[in-house]
Amino acid sequence: PKPQQPQPQPQPQLRRESSRNPAAARKGRQPKQASLTMAGNFEAFRAKMQAEGLSQSVVSSFEAVYSSLVGGASGTIPEASIDPVPSLPSLESDIYGNVSSNSSLLQQTVVLKLNGGLGTSMGLDKAKSLLTVKGVDTFLDLTAQQVMRMREDFGCKVRFMLMNSFSTSDDTLAFLAKYPALLTDPNIELLQNKVPKVDKSTMEPATYEVNPKLEWCPPGHGDLYAALYGSGKLDQLLEEGVRYMFVSNSDNLGATLDLDLLTYFAQSEKPFLMECCQRTENDKKGGHLALRKTDSQLILRESAMCADEDEASFQDVTRHQFFNTNNLWVRLDILKQVMDANGGMMPLPMIKNSKTVNPKDSSSTPVFQ
Repeated sequence: PKPQQPQPQPQPQLRRESSRNPAAARKGRQPKQASLTMAGNFEAFRAKMQAEGLSQSVVSSFEAVYSSLVGGASGTIPEASIDPVPSLPSLESDIYGNVSSNSSLLQQTVVLKLNGGLGTSMGLDKAKSLLTVKGVDTFLDLTAQQVMRMREDFGCKVRFMLMNSFSTSDDTLAFLAKYPALLTDPNIELLQNKVPKVDKSTMEPATYEVNPKLEWCPPGHGDLYAALYGSGKLDQLLEEGVRYMFVSNSDNLGATLDLDLLTYFAQSEKPFLMECCQRTENDKKGGHLALRKTDSQLILRESAMCADEDEASFQDVTRHQFFNTNNLWVRLDILKQVMDANGGMMPLPMIKNSKTVNPKDSSSTPVFQ
């Protein structure tokens, strides 16, 4: 089970005029199936996670989605349960020219890049951000240069963090040696958690003696909240007066801090804001926004949350018009309140992916992630 990003209370999302983030290939899409309750015992997972020194926040988060899994939850969002989002506020027409940017907010802001993904699908056995994309520069080179230019343009040391995974941390930090101004920052790294893979047949922690590292997987981007809380970074940022976090993917070089948008976010008092783009045919296999019929709540339906029989509607870009760029704005003080109220975890829907314990060996043990 993999947690999804938290859904905001019914607040308008933000639309950018043009798509700048290619949709990911659909993975683990769920066939129609009856919900079956499966036997499960979380104690083996708890012991395994505690032995690795994982925080109580991530243990509680994983226990919640594991309970959903063994309780028979499909992890899908039926088309019949949602409505399309008819329109969203536009950055160009609704914010630019209507907001007086406030540069003092930069002292209360941190920029975080999600850098936990490996570039295995592109033939790379290290962080995807270390792929060369222009001349000799990698994604990470260009991101580092953007951060330093941003500090120069704004005239202040805008905080910057990388959320690395256990698979990308060493390579990333070694590479950043060429940017000492960033590497020497004691807060440069937020380490993503890891969670056990679930053996499909037994619902117990999967084992793989040939390579025990493959018994673990990253929990997904929703782990950002557990990692911030469990590491103490959330409390530290709040103590330093930081209220706003801008999050984006490390391979999205178009995702830079927009001072007008930061000002709008701060003035709106929204707890959470997601930058979205209009879907095109190139984006039809990626997730989309929707309105839940029961309460008109804005939600995000990812490809793995769509059953086979709903595929045509899922891919209809004239029906479901907007996709998530994964550029997120988070009010850290409100995040702290929500997690405190939920025992240190963020209640998130489950996304279930079917894999094998060794992703390169289709004959290895089938697992859920």
